[in-house]
Amino acid sequence: MAAAESWASSRRLVSGVTEWLGSLRRREDQIFLVLTLVVGALVGLVTVSFIVLTENLGARMYPPGCPAWRRVVVPLFGSLLAGILLYLFFPEARGSGVPQTKAALYVHGGVISLRTVLGKFFCTSVTLASGIPLGREGPSVQVGAGIASLLGRRVGLSKEHLKQLFPAGVSAAIAAAFNTPLAAVLFSLEEIMGNLHAPVLGSVVLSATTSWLVLRLLLGNEPLFHVPEYTLVHPVEFALYGLLGLIGGLVSAAFVRLLLWIRARFLRFPVRTRAFQPGIGGLAVGLVAWFVPEVLGVGYTYVGGALNNQMSPWVMGSLVVLKLLLVCIAYGTGNAGGIFGPSLFLGAMLGGTLGSVAHLLFPGYTATPGAYALVGMGAVFAGIVRAPMTSVLMIFEVTRDYAIIVPLMISNLVAYIVSMRLQRVPIYEALAKQDGIHLPTPETRADQEGMLARDVMGAPGDAIPADITVPEAAARCREASRENWPVARGNELVGMVSLSQLTRWVSEGRQAAALSDLLEPCPDLHVHPDHDLVVALKKLGQSGLDTLPVVSRGNPRQLEGIITLEAVLRAYGIDRTGPRTTSG
Repeated sequence: MAAAESWASSRRLVSGVTEWLGSLRRREDQIFLVLTLVVGALVGLVTVSFIVLTENLGARMYPPGCPAWRRVVVPLFGSLLAGILLYLFFPEARGSGVPQTKAALYVHGGVISLRTVLGKFFCTSVTLASGIPLGREGPSVQVGAGIASLLGRRVGLSKEHLKQLFPAGVSAAIAAAFNTPLAAVLFSLEEIMGNLHAPVLGSVVLSATTSWLVLRLLLGNEPLFHVPEYTLVHPVEFALYGLLGLIGGLVSAAFVRLLLWIRARFLRFPVRTRAFQPGIGGLAVGLVAWFVPEVLGVGYTYVGGALNNQMSPWVMGSLVVLKLLLVCIAYGTGNAGGIFGPSLFLGAMLGGTLGSVAHLLFPGYTATPGAYALVGMGAVFAGIVRAPMTSVLMIFEVTRDYAIIVPLMISNLVAYIVSMRLQRVPIYEALAKQDGIHLPTPETRADQEGMLARDVMGAPGDAIPADITVPEAAARCREASRENWPVARGNELVGMVSLSQLTRWVSEGRQAAALSDLLEPCPDLHVHPDHDLVVALKKLGQSGLDTLPVVSRGNPRQLEGIITLEAVLRAYGIDRTGPRTTSG
């Protein structure tokens, strides 16, 4: 009898919860605001837990007066343990977290799994606590977005609202990780959404504010760095800040290029080796840390020292070189961790070095080295992450001093321009592209209002089969009145072939050869289903082709359709054989 009553109570509870969820779905717009508050509070709690866990675990790994051998063994075994966990259980938790978050938003429909969230949290905690010199802010972004994704899907949000909840999770994570709510809002809009006028502004602000309040309640209102007040001593310093921006841009471009080069080399190894690749980065860190312990961890303690004029220029200059190399090796070998913190560290050391030299040569015309360390943080962050507005606002929130804004803007702008000229593709887009994911650029995101490629593309089955002979392929092109056409094996894009190529192969006596045996590797000429037709038209014009394949953002070899010049022109009411048609 008791069991029956218990079963009936359970059924009533499940029925009540189901009814409640159903009512929530019917009032989706109304509950979105409440869900934003919940996301902000929960992400704030998780981020604070992340900070406390990594700091306490790190203190246990490196107690005061620990022997030098620990500095070699702990990074090695910590990175090996995290690498094995990432390979076996959490493959989506590798790397920074920001490219993965953007891929989840634009490619995977706003879905981040619970496994990935847990893996990112724990694997990154092990990695950072063991002394690997990566940051916690990027991983916090993926965890925050993952929490937003999990909650949104749990209450049954539509796909559109689920994607709108993503930037709220991101801003909450950055606000708690950096104690900078305004910069968190700007980063979420500038980097994740690519649109400062995004309609999600209200939810992003609300989530960041809630997370920041949780941080204050649990850890107090301690700034990330304690910085003395700085002033502009003489107008000649503007030239020095411009020089700092120039050098910061060069360092930023070198950092991004080296990191991408190392990562590309390790990605070429067999997949099974990825379980042990992070250990290579850990070993490199440990060997250097045996002699220079300052390279361990993200190094915010030493950043504080540089900001307060407590470090020698020789040490700071050496750390720029060593930390740049080790961060690139650690990240390139697959360790879980971000590049936010390392970029701030490199900027502080670079600025402090330049400021020390300038103050030694011109003591009556320059501020103390700490001022240049502070501006250098913003300049290198702007050059590496390519979020210059976020950089200015972040440093302003850290210092709460308006006097540093103008020098900061000068250095940031110069560093941003120099870095962009030397490394055209931003680091997060380049990292995603190495993984075979083509994230939308700011230009393509701005064009999402118009007609899209998916609206006019033909079926992928219209592609020429890769296993037919050259004469058969030529006949297919002539029948379709096409000069060029995609070649596919099922839905896998093999390449592009032109009628002139086919005719040449026939004249060379290659009639019996299969088409796939003659094709060269497919060039990077394609559009994506969510590309605006303006983008598709530009690509058709730039390539000189009349047909392009439409491929998935998540896999550039997955053919999703075929788009032709005629189809694009017809969508705009243009007939190639006559004038534009009009109605009425």
